[in-house]
Amino acid sequence: MHQSHALVAIVTLLSLLVYVWMILRIPGARRRTGIDAPAMTGDPELERHIRVQANTVEWLVIYLPALWLFAIYWNDLVAATLGVVWMIGRIVYALGYAADPKKRELGFVIQALATAVLVFGALGRAIWVYVTIGA
Repeated sequence: MHQSHALVAIVTLLSLLVYVWMILRIPGARRRTGIDAPAMTGDPELERHIRVQANTVEWLVIYLPALWLFAIYWNDLVAATLGVVWMIGRIVYALGYAADPKKRELGFVIQALATAVLVFGALGRAIWVYVTIGA
């Protein structure tokens, strides 16, 4: 039976909204610290918010393709669930890092593990399909 992948589509868009939330936190940090764009440094609070946003975009390029490939090769519901775990991890990471860089670890580990399952799950299944079914 063909999967619609609607759940993964929803999770993809929600993941992007989580990222937008991180972007929108930067202007508030700029106002509180009095540091105008284009400056990227000058106050640890601003630098932490910028780092959260930058680190998240670094992970999005790994997470999103893996999310979709996992959904295609395995299951939409499982992929979507792992995507929700990823979002929770990124939110925990963002809130922790913004408060104190030492508090970023839990969120980072949560999202990294979810991403690893997506990447290696999709890769393993794609290899299995290729080997058993062919090109």
